[in-house]
Amino acid sequence: MTQISLVLPFALPPPELAPDLIRALQAPALAALISRTASHQALPVDDALRALPHEAWLARTLNACADGTPSLAGAVMRGYGLAQPEGTWFIVNPAHTQIARSHLLMADMRRLHLSEAHGRALFDLAQPYFDESGKTLLYGDAGTWFMRADDWTGLETSTPDSAVGLNLTDWLPKGTSSRAFRVLQNEVQMLWFEHPANAEREARGLPAINSFWPWGAAAAGAGPDTALLATSEALPWMAALAGHPQAEPVTPLAALDGDAILLCDALTEAALATDWASWLQHMHRLEQTIFAPALAALKDGRIKQLQLLLNHRSRHLAFTTTRLSQHAFWRRPTLDRLLP
Repeated sequence: MTQISLVLPFALPPPELAPDLIRALQAPALAALISRTASHQALPVDDALRALPHEAWLARTLNACADGTPSLAGAVMRGYGLAQPEGTWFIVNPAHTQIARSHLLMADMRRLHLSEAHGRALFDLAQPYFDESGKTLLYGDAGTWFMRADDWTGLETSTPDSAVGLNLTDWLPKGTSSRAFRVLQNEVQMLWFEHPANAEREARGLPAINSFWPWGAAAAGAGPDTALLATSEALPWMAALAGHPQAEPVTPLAALDGDAILLCDALTEAALATDWASWLQHMHRLEQTIFAPALAALKDGRIKQLQLLLNHRSRHLAFTTTRLSQHAFWRRPTLDRLLP
């Protein structure tokens, strides 16, 4: 049986804008998929977790949780061919932080547009400082590095997307190792200040890389089974988690062979930027590229069961539909189930 779980971060609009956005959304295939269902439910959202609802669901599904938060570093490293035999490893993302009136904000990684040349130059400059602190630093790609920090095992970190656009003070690493993190972070910030790579970036109107963000700590050798995972329009680390760091940007449903979890990250950038006009454009595109093909595949039996997992920061819905469910013609397709 072909069972597809389609994970769509930020496919639910925020409650205050949902009525207007749903009225403007033209998505009849999506309406059929979420209206003619075998089951639908609101999944629990733990506000104490330092991760978004879909990230927590994915980590649980892949058996990659540590104290309820995603523990993905080992699996992402394997995707880059960097599996290590020992130690505790973190994913490290070069980052841009800025002061917004009274607090710090972190920019969305998707908007950094960090080139390989600049990413490698900043990595090479920072690596000796990590070494001096007893931390091994490995390079995955421009925006995805890995740090071994055995003595930071208890460091409480947040996923980058959970922190974007919010007061960064609430999301910075916490715990007994947090002071050591801040010391290393300050050293790297001073090192990168006015670096030629950043000067060139700012001359081109791009934000400076002035910090780094550790998260996803995992013990070496302990990793989830990601054989069923595929990605579409995803960040490189997400594609690496699925074992294909150089994956094609868009993965059509027709390319999936058998049961699969498809993580499609097409909506996150617009949602984090509160650019709801772009969000609607992406949803209309997904109607043509994913929702309509999925509905057709259900009706002709190529997909036996489809689960849609849709969320925003504080709400997470699961809709399960089958070929038989789609025969329930008396259920009028509507997008109202996306409303709070």
